[in-house]
Amino acid sequence: MQNNVLILDFGSQYTQLIARRVRELNIYCEIHPYHKIPANLDPFKAVILSGSPFSVRSDDAPHPDLSAIKGKKPLLGVCYGAQYLAHFYGGKVAPSATREYGRANLSIVKDEAKLFDEITENTQVWMSHSDTIKDLPVGGKRLASTSDVLNAAYRIDGEDTYAIQFHPEVYHTTEGKRLLENFLVHIAGVEQSWTPAAFVDTTVEELKQKVGADKVVLGLSGGVDSTVAAVLLHKAIGKNLYCIFVNNGLLRKDEFESVLDQYKDMGLNVKGVDASARFLKALKDEADPEAKRKAIGKTFIEVFDDEAHEITDVTYLAQGTIYPDVIESVSVNGPSVTIKSHHNVGGLPDFMKLKIVEPLRMLFKDEVRRVGAELGIDKTLLGRHPFPGPGLAIRILGDITAEKVRILQEVDAIFINGLREWGLYDKVWQAGAILLPVNSVGVMGDERTYEKVVALRAVESTDGMTADWVNLPYEFLQKTSNAIINRVKGVNRVVYDISSKPPATIEWE
Repeated sequence: MQNNVLILDFGSQYTQLIARRVRELNIYCEIHPYHKIPANLDPFKAVILSGSPFSVRSDDAPHPDLSAIKGKKPLLGVCYGAQYLAHFYGGKVAPSATREYGRANLSIVKDEAKLFDEITENTQVWMSHSDTIKDLPVGGKRLASTSDVLNAAYRIDGEDTYAIQFHPEVYHTTEGKRLLENFLVHIAGVEQSWTPAAFVDTTVEELKQKVGADKVVLGLSGGVDSTVAAVLLHKAIGKNLYCIFVNNGLLRKDEFESVLDQYKDMGLNVKGVDASARFLKALKDEADPEAKRKAIGKTFIEVFDDEAHEITDVTYLAQGTIYPDVIESVSVNGPSVTIKSHHNVGGLPDFMKLKIVEPLRMLFKDEVRRVGAELGIDKTLLGRHPFPGPGLAIRILGDITAEKVRILQEVDAIFINGLREWGLYDKVWQAGAILLPVNSVGVMGDERTYEKVVALRAVESTDGMTADWVNLPYEFLQKTSNAIINRVKGVNRVVYDISSKPPATIEWE
């Protein structure tokens, strides 16, 4: 059934936000790089072109073939997408005399109905471009302007092709979600039927069809993603799911035991494997962040290979990969860069002859939680903060030693337990401590110390694609700092990270 939306990514920092807004309308969408348009467009009922850091006038501007899309499917060009449709279809794009970045107000042409239905005159929109559309493409008809941009929105006669020079997906475009709904629901006729219940039903059926009677081995982490993946798979294949929880020596304090305990009442077949010495050996003297991720990923695969061999006839390895992992690990040939590799994204080595199954691959984090609630998973577990797959290895800057792991586990436990005690844990999306590769001078009693510095990090976010630091109470930070310095041998200074994403990332490595 044609009821999906295709978003072609030209490398904009906002592309993921377009997907978020579409999903919030209970409409399923997928992001594909502009140069990898799906060969089969039948599942897609509408297409959105994203923005881009490029100019359509540059020699290396992204230039996909839209012959199978334009005029054949409802199409919305956003920012670069709007300029693309003008530049390559008979219009003219030129440098703007007045660059428009930030808030602007839209003057709407009233005789055009659907795109601006129920949208307020002079509504606030967010602009981010240095080029402007001087002449509309063939068949173009202006829909809206701002004080500085004459052709802020237009459509092409005879087609369901629309274009806007502003960004409807960002918070500062106050009625952007309504505009997207107008385009997708009222123009393109897409049904708003993508709900957690529908996802569970569809995914369980797909897993039954894909996996059949084969056996699946799944790596549990104790976090939301792998737990929801496990319950979905268990619902589909029951006893043929074998869950393994690996202690990589880089977990939070006492986490190995507590995670095994929480799964006892969930009906899952779980085996705990303590491979901490193996991981620490693989990480010995390794300080480069990417090299550490790769070493952990390689060892993780090797441990799984060993455990999988103890289960006869295993066919699949299941992973809790979610959509932000996929997006951040895919390059759009220049416009988007690989920020970091993810330990659970990518193929398996040839020696491990298992197929991959990833039931959550197309979900954002908040969607995973909603699916988990639909499956009846305890809300305490669903509310747990995200924790990186490589664990504390990417929160220890520089090389990894058992002593550094001990220090960070103690610091992290004080911080996280403090958030819970102060009623702050559920107000924070993710929190953790980072051990810095520097020592600082301190005084304890009458003695001079020269010990480690730790940074505390707490952010608020919806899905991890963007994040803001949390303004934790000064009294809480004061008490937490005192507790860490007094109780954790080896630390004499605590700092708090007040960076947002972007430009920083949530994790430091």
